[in-house]
Amino acid sequence: MNYNEIQNDNALPIKMWTKGVPVEDEAMQQLQNVSRLPIVFKHVAAMPDVHYGIGATVGSVIPTFKAIIPAAVGVDIGCGMMACKTTLMASDLPDSLGPLRAAIEKAVPHGMSPRRYGRDKGSWDTPPPETDAAWTQLVDEFEQICEKYPRLKNTNNYKQLGTLGTGNHFIEICLDEAQAVWVMLHSGSRGVGNAMGTHFIELAKKDAERNNVQLPDKDLAYFEEGSQYFGDYVQGVGWAQKFARANREVMMLRVIEAMRQVITKPFSTHLEAVNCHHNYVQRETHFGHDVFVTRKGAVSAKAGELGIIPGSMGAKSYIVRGKGNPDSFMSCSHGAGRKMSRTKAKKLFSIQDQIKATEGVECRKDADVIDEIPMAYKDIDAVMEAQKDLVEVVYTLKQVVCVKG
Repeated sequence: MNYNEIQNDNALPIKMWTKGVPVEDEAMQQLQNVSRLPIVFKHVAAMPDVHYGIGATVGSVIPTFKAIIPAAVGVDIGCGMMACKTTLMASDLPDSLGPLRAAIEKAVPHGMSPRRYGRDKGSWDTPPPETDAAWTQLVDEFEQICEKYPRLKNTNNYKQLGTLGTGNHFIEICLDEAQAVWVMLHSGSRGVGNAMGTHFIELAKKDAERNNVQLPDKDLAYFEEGSQYFGDYVQGVGWAQKFARANREVMMLRVIEAMRQVITKPFSTHLEAVNCHHNYVQRETHFGHDVFVTRKGAVSAKAGELGIIPGSMGAKSYIVRGKGNPDSFMSCSHGAGRKMSRTKAKKLFSIQDQIKATEGVECRKDADVIDEIPMAYKDIDAVMEAQKDLVEVVYTLKQVVCVKG
């Protein structure tokens, strides 16, 4: 048994795959809060990258019976990873990787401009054909949702489809153990998903107050099946997850096109391809029951299913194959997991530390990305060791180019 089981009075067990990995007291408290909710099914699973989040812990798997907790899904609905293997080898890359990074940065909007500066640099001015094609698959359902919730109409939706965002979102060119070139990226449902998540979290809190529901944390307010907003939330969150998946697919097309402009050798892509959410909810069957499984910073790891576990910029990442462990609700970690806040990282580390930690990687090395320094994250090797009964490693990737939001 590779997990520790924690039992508390008047609560369901918490199964923790955290052997050899530190867990903060605040994250532990959040897990205990969730385990006391009457809607939770069987137990709560904590992945080795578990750390403090808003309401629910990042790195947790929460099965619920006939109910969903919007704040457990969070506001970056459908955030996740995509990776594809190409026929290129390391020797096919140019000696200087600066032009390749510049081409990717030009092909995919990234970052964000404050509103007072006018147009957001992180959205399209004129969306490309790839965005138009993806939006046609999403627009009808979005308009249905907006009929009930008109405030969602005025979000950056269409113009952010195929864009990276900020924070820990990234695009990387990586090499595997055999020196094959991979493209890997990380993003979610952007501004529209944030607006949808925020709106329904507030509705759930108001519902809980109105019905005098006693909660260990007000952020754990939930919608029960049959309640006023349950069906609308299921539709909204499902749509945002589709947007997030399409967002990654559009970016991947744009990145590959940018690579073809810099690398003259013809190449194929998608020899292996993975596109997986790690902030989402969906109906699944576990232990003979139909439940909603919320993975907040966790990846589905059914037997034989491919997933992605990225390290930080400067650290290794992994393409993994799930082992279908029932105790983790067939899940694994979504990354290394932060071990300190962004604020603390900026206080603790300097630009020189960032330059040293990302040696050999073509990436930004300025003050604005110090909060993403590898030392702000848990040791990815320890994280992988702690979940060896959840996944097996198929490829180990190391980035050579990293574009940060």
